[in-house]
Amino acid sequence: MTFSIPKFTPHFPDHRGQVDKLRLFSGSANIPLAQEIARYLGMGLGPMVRKTFADGEIYVQVQESIRGCDVYLIQPTCRPVNDHLTELLIMIDACRRASARQITAVLPYYGYARADRKTAGRESITAKLVANIMVEAGANRILAMDLHSAQIQGYFDIPCDHVYGAPVILNYLQEKHLEDIVVVSPDVGGVARARAFAKKLQEAPIAIVDKRRQNHNEAEVVNIVGDVKGKDVIIVDDMIDTAGTIFEAAKLLMEHGAKQIYACATHAVFSPPATDRLSSGVFTEVIVTNTIPVPEKYHFPQLKVLSVANLLGETIWRVHEDTSVSSMFR
Repeated sequence: MTFSIPKFTPHFPDHRGQVDKLRLFSGSANIPLAQEIARYLGMGLGPMVRKTFADGEIYVQVQESIRGCDVYLIQPTCRPVNDHLTELLIMIDACRRASARQITAVLPYYGYARADRKTAGRESITAKLVANIMVEAGANRILAMDLHSAQIQGYFDIPCDHVYGAPVILNYLQEKHLEDIVVVSPDVGGVARARAFAKKLQEAPIAIVDKRRQNHNEAEVVNIVGDVKGKDVIIVDDMIDTAGTIFEAAKLLMEHGAKQIYACATHAVFSPPATDRLSSGVFTEVIVTNTIPVPEKYHFPQLKVLSVANLLGETIWRVHEDTSVSSMFR
């Protein structure tokens, strides 16, 4: 199994004038990831005061001049979603009022993305609502990773750069030298993602789990479309929340003769009882990235957390330099 995926090494910009206009700031959602991104770019995170008043109100103050600068605010809107989203909006507003030239919201994980269309009457499309709020707050550009569905890019009325965590996971799998593999989509909606993933694995075959969802965060797995007997199976999804879908899929794959099962996802949401399901012995390995911080209490022996810092850092630099982002993966 051989394929070429770019590996990014720390980038230290040569054009000092351009660096002087680039600023990185981090919200409180994932400071370690933001620090890694800053190290990749050879710079530090900008000073910012973030505090919460006794009644829960959030206060933000930028503590350096950003007048005329290109500002990148790194903040996944993960648990607690409402707090981190509100903090991001206040950061955007603070930078706008501080006369930043351009404000880019860097969203390693975009919360509220699962309600991306109306599936029943009288319900909100929160993916669009949150996009509108960010634009209204003053964001000029969005940099997002592995949105729940591709159409969300069009929900923003400003430029949206969409990058994927797959190259990081593919690099890791390449080092395992797996043979006779099949890429599995845990539901019909993920077929395009699985097909793109399989294409990078020397056009590996794909299989599909036929799933009937009963309620939110509950799923009933029905059948497997494709051959997995005696093969190493790689289940690919954008996120793992309660792990109900991927756990039921893995059990069914074992019944159909799968040899080893690897679960791959960019976003480790890990709502209970996810870790119990993922550590039950069904999976050989669970591979995720650090778009969302994974607390120590959620770690288990089969878990592997990969960093997307270099990928995001390179994307930020290319956006800042007005060069192509998509060319990184050609």
